[in-house]
Amino acid sequence: MRVSVRFLPLVFLAAVPAFAQQAPPPAPTDGKTQSPPATAELTIPPEAAQKPNPVKPTPAVLATAKKTWGIDCAMCHGADGSGNGDLAGDMKLKLLDYRDPDALKNMTDGELYYVIEKGKGQMTGEGDRTKPAEIWGLVDYVRSLSKKGAPAGAGGNAPKPGK
Repeated sequence: MRVSVRFLPLVFLAAVPAFAQQAPPPAPTDGKTQSPPATAELTIPPEAAQKPNPVKPTPAVLATAKKTWGIDCAMCHGADGSGNGDLAGDMKLKLLDYRDPDALKNMTDGELYYVIEKGKGQMTGEGDRTKPAEIWGLVDYVRSLSKKGAPAGAGGNAPKPGK
């Protein structure tokens, strides 16, 4: 019994590398490399676009939404909504400048909610990880960004200072 207990760790150490190795993903059979999904135009159902925003933009709602924005959105859309977030720059994305009142003038609150919830293009949606009231609060927050006095026509692709 004593001899077999001594060799048990050696058997375990020999087996771990075999289980730790993973096979690479299968190569496409057509000889082409796979690329990330193309940014497709999002089709928003009419009933989603017509949804009214049930959440009023109170200071408390906007403060909570600003915190969520800083965690989930600012990396691409910028802390101020300019569209100049670090990740957007790294991915060479051209995003709208939400400080510009014209940027979202043709979108309903329901459409904004749908995009935030479901995602669009390379943007992942909030989906089930955020409650509907919090998504509506983000809609209110995005709308508030254009009311902070940005110059009209300010583009979201202006160079960052120092870059």
